[in-house]
Amino acid sequence: MAKVCFATSSFVTGVFGGVHSRTLQGEWRDLGETWVRFRSWSIPGIWSSRRSVTSRCRMTLEREKREEETWETGMGNFMFGGHRLRLYSGSGNIDLADEVARYIGKEATDSMLRKRFADGETYVRILESVRGCNVFLLQPTCSPTNDNLMELLLMIDACRRADAAQITAVLPYYGYARADRLIDPDAKRREALTSKLVSNMISEAGADRVVLVDIHSPQSCGFFDIPVDHAYASPVLVDYIAKKNLSDVTVVAPDVGGVARARAVAKALNDAPLAIIDKRRDEHNVAKVLNLVGDVRDRTAIIVDDMIDTGGTITEGAKLLREEGARQVFAMCTHPVFSGPAVERLSSGVFEEVIVTNTIPLGPEKRFPQLRILSVAPLLGETIW
Repeated sequence: MAKVCFATSSFVTGVFGGVHSRTLQGEWRDLGETWVRFRSWSIPGIWSSRRSVTSRCRMTLEREKREEETWETGMGNFMFGGHRLRLYSGSGNIDLADEVARYIGKEATDSMLRKRFADGETYVRILESVRGCNVFLLQPTCSPTNDNLMELLLMIDACRRADAAQITAVLPYYGYARADRLIDPDAKRREALTSKLVSNMISEAGADRVVLVDIHSPQSCGFFDIPVDHAYASPVLVDYIAKKNLSDVTVVAPDVGGVARARAVAKALNDAPLAIIDKRRDEHNVAKVLNLVGDVRDRTAIIVDDMIDTGGTITEGAKLLREEGARQVFAMCTHPVFSGPAVERLSSGVFEEVIVTNTIPLGPEKRFPQLRILSVAPLLGETIW
């Protein structure tokens, strides 16, 4: 039921249930669940505590007025599912968050204070009310992985304690996604299933929903106990390739696990032929290319992967394709992790272009002439909106 308050300069009378006297004249204001009406006269003796009640109503009006003015002069009347929309960015990829904000019509992301203390602890504070709002928190868990993950958890917790209506964690890049299975249960049964652990942490922190972009293994979405929207960046990448009007294209999967991803890209490129590189991985970040399944002679080969970390696998694959007679070799991936010797390997001349997206920010030291960066801001904007 709606709460109705008759407010005057000297007393306030409370009425519940939406029933009010038609004989009283004054101005009504809608404050959501509370209606407040001002009168210029009073009836003495209604409440002994009339001054405190009047003060509370005045404070309610002033607070609501401040919030309305901040909303109207700040980001505009953005509504999502009947609630106001708030978009906050962690420190992981501020530029992408600002692009997404502009795509959905906001001038910038909403205000949030983020800082680190001298001992490395992270501090997060929301600088405005989010009560009853649909909040989107954009934060990739890229390097520094643990710092960005902890910051995301604190952002979620801060919004939950501030009584947000719904909290959606938007992770353009989901770190720890590769630790999604026990590779050898007999020899390594004591290793952590980190992807499941991180998903539990996000859920327990208070997130109601998660948005991911090209997670390493799509089945890992099942680790979450909350709804997951898995967005694919392949339309952004395929559109760029299609505009280049390349001839005799063969799409190449860098390993057996990437066949489904490569097949989807090949289908989008007018059912281009598919090839597969057979490799063996003896340890983390170390892979050995053995042979090629398929024909790339005198053709344009496009290697498709979800991420490039050290660049060893994809560079060795490109060398194999050159040996097999490929005319051109392109690399295409969603997440440019680019750790260790990746830049040196990718810029060695084996690729015509290395096409990536901006799910992970790249500083000047990680850029090279063959690099092409595409934006996933429209993709995330459409997913959010």
